[in-house]
Amino acid sequence: MFKTEFEFVLPKGYVDKNGTVHKKGIMRLATAKDEIAPLQDYRVKNNEAYMTVILLSRVITKLGELGNISTANIENLYSADLDYLQRFYQKINSEESNIVNLQCPECECKYSVGLDEVLFQGG
Repeated sequence: MFKTEFEFVLPKGYVDKNGTVHKKGIMRLATAKDEIAPLQDYRVKNNEAYMTVILLSRVITKLGELGNISTANIENLYSADLDYLQRFYQKINSEESNIVNLQCPECECKYSVGLDEVLFQGG
């Protein structure tokens, strides 16, 4: 089974206008369109760093009780959370991250398996 959505927990959490802290979320794998579409946005043309904000708002499908993530939500994250999400994005969208090196605790035999296998077997 090919996994396309991944759960995460923010180190600090997004605080909404009511003071509610949202830490748990779901990020989906990025598509080519997710990475290309922000390049046409005027905010990216004025400031290339804004691409991260738009990209994350496209691939985060849930954050706490929030289901529709906007660029304003991403803009209001603490910098530690933004850094975490950038690293998480790279991890789930990078081909190298799909391989996990494991070692048997009994025989100490080392082996590698696909991350999808581990996540599927582990629940």
